Amino acid sequence: MPDLLVNLLKLPPLENTPAAEFLIRRAQPFELTPVRTFVTTNFSQSWADEISVGFARQPISVFIATIERELVGFAAYECTRRGYFGPTGVVQAAQGKGAGKALLLASLWALREMGYVYAIIGAAGPVRFYQKTVGAIIIPDSEPGIYTDSLKSTE
Repeated sequence: MPDLLVNLLKLPPLENTPAAEFLIRRAQPFELTPVRTFVTTNFSQSWADEISVGFARQPISVFIATIERELVGFAAYECTRRGYFGPTGVVQAAQGKGAGKALLLASLWALREMGYVYAIIGAAGPVRFYQKTVGAIIIPDSEPGIYTDSLKSTE
């Protein structure tokens, strides 16, 4: 999967996200265990490891999506590398309702507020989604990217 580049100066406004039934907010320090468990259960242990870095930051660089206090998605930034977005995921039952877009935009706006002009989406899965939502472009010759030297997974 290729890496993508996003121009943070051209982000759509946050208020245009269609996530009325969701609450999008930063995770709290005391939510580390339930968020890690959610990510491990629904996505992967390696993603749970990555977002742990976000819980060590001030402010925490992990956003969560909830419906009636039930966790349905997450997005992180500045966990894998500086200026990087991801990992991110929304459970299948909540997909297509705007939570993924809202999480993406909240994270990218947070990167912009930090002073970044561009962000990288590493090893982007749904390339078309990122292209359509935030005008992301594929970085040529970016595969296999930063994960090329990672240890073999025991998952």
